[in-house]
Parts: sequence; C-alpha cells; structure tokens
Amino acid sequence: MAAAEPAARKRRPKGHFAAGAGRPKRPRGAGRQLEAGMRGILITCNMNERKCVGEAYSLLGEYGDLLYGPEQFSDHEERLSGSDREEDEDDVEAALKKEVGQIRASTEQKLRRFQSVESGANNVVFIRTQGIEPENLVHHILKDMHTTKKKKTRVILRMLPISGTCKAFMEDMKKYTETFFEPWFKAPNKGTFQIVYKARNNSHMSREEVIKELAGIVGSLNPENKVDLNNPQYTVVVEIIKTVCCLSVVRDYVLFRKYNLQEVVKNNKEDAQQNPSSLTEEQNSEVVKAETEEEEKSSKEVKEENKNQSEIESEPKGNDALTV
Repeated sequence: MAAAEPAARKRRPKGHFAAGAGRPKRPRGAGRQLEAGMRGILITCNMNERKCVGEAYSLLGEYGDLLYGPEQFSDHEERLSGSDREEDEDDVEAALKKEVGQIRASTEQKLRRFQSVESGANNVVFIRTQGIEPENLVHHILKDMHTTKKKKTRVILRMLPISGTCKAFMEDMKKYTETFFEPWFKAPNKGTFQIVYKARNNSHMSREEVIKELAGIVGSLNPENKVDLNNPQYTVVVEIIKTVCCLSVVRDYVLFRKYNLQEVVKNNKEDAQQNPSSLTEEQNSEVVKAETEEEEKSSKEVKEENKNQSEIESEPKGNDALTV
C-alpha cells in the first residue's frame, strides 16, 4: 500500500501539466490581438517571430526618431502617474476599463509609438502604430535602404504599412474602402494602380471577388483610374488574416521589390547596362524578374519549413501579387 501512494502522486502532476504542453511560444502582445480599427505595420519573417519583433522595434524606433523626434512616452507616463496618485484605489479598475473598452481618449497617452500585437498567423508580426503615418514611415525606410544598400535586418522579410483595417467580409470591405480609397483615387485625384491580395487562415473569402469589387470601387471614384500591372503609381495591398482585412495604398511597390527588406538592398547588376533615358521602365522590368525568382525561391523554403502549419493561402502557387 505504501508503495502505491507515490505512484499515484506522480501521475497527478503529469496530467496537470500536460494541458500546457506543446503550445507554440509567440511574441508577447500584452494580450492584444489584431482587430478591425487598428493601424500599423505588417511584417513577415523567417520562422523567428521573437527576433523579428526585436528587429522591428529597433528599426522603427531608429527611423521614427528621425522623422518624428524622440518618443515622449516617459513624460506622459509621469503626468498620468501624478494625476493618478489621487485615485490610487481606482488604478486597477481604471486600467481594466481602458483595456476592455479601448477608450481612445484615455489610452492615447499610455500607448507606445510602436506596440506588438498578436497577428493571428505564423511568421507574421503586426506592430500597431500610434501618432504616425505607417505608409510614410515604411516608404522612408525602404527608400533609405534602397539608396544606401545597407542591410539592417536578418529575419524581417517584408514590411507593409497598414493604413486601415476592417472586418474581412465582402460587405464590410466594400463599405470601408469606398471612403478609404478617396485620398488617392477620388476625382480630381487619379492614378494607375494594381491590386495585390493575400489571405492567411481564412477560407471564406474569394480572391477573384475581392479584386473585382475593389477595382470597381476605385473605378467608380474616378473613371480615369486605370489598371497598370507593369509600373503602377499605386499598389493596393490587401492582406487578410482570419477575420481581419488589412489595407494600404503604397508607392514604388515594384521599385522596392514588393517592400522586401532583404531584396531592396541587393544591387541590380543589370542597371548599369541600361539606357539612362529609359531607366525607370526597364529597371522596373528587371526588378519584377528578380523578385519573381526570389519569391519562387522563398515560396519553396517556406513550404519546407511549414509543412505542419495549418495556414490557408488564398492565392495560386508562386504568385504573391494577384492583380486585376
């Protein structure tokens, strides 16, 4: 009998801790998840999300300080703590209300300029931004890296600004984009464009339907908006993760190699052989070829590394940018 008791005791903790075993470790997002209404930067990485978050904070912090000045979070925190001293007993309750209700007026001062949140997909990091324009910041980073050819990251692959998010349902997307597209495409504004689409962990959206509907909305804002698949002025980026649709309209998508930080710093040897009078058009053509080869290579690597990953990709093999 005495020998049976220790055996019974050993079995209990084994079952107790089994519930938490095998769970993948993901970057901490303070319990926050990507949801409609957020703005920020969507970043893809090569299997190491924790290191990706660290690189993202470092890179965004460097350029954020250059463009917007040093972050003043500590001063705001001191002001808040000073005013909250009078209501020490209500600190916890107030914090919970701010967290659950997400009351913008009371949280803006406490939010950092860059805050990692759970993206909802493997190898994808979302950095929520506060008080800055994601598209301007990311374009500045890529422009500088493209000019200097200085590599600043190891695990970050692509960095896409997300200017708006909505629910990933067709009616919600149509209603949201009618207003979202106005700064770029509503008359008298106009431009050539293409649409790139990618979906992760989502099976209810139709790629063809999304592209058709969004292209129709762009056309309705100004009939002079035309599709250009070779060298468009604007690229409409549609990234769907679970039930959230992330949107942005970016410039120089081809020139900056689909906003790939690893590719944008590479030298294109053929550029020097091209005619300066037609450099832009021919350079973009070469960029497309180089990017296509790299995407095919990356696609094979990702598939080998993620055989057991249950990620649903709503696009054909080898084609990362689906256009109208």
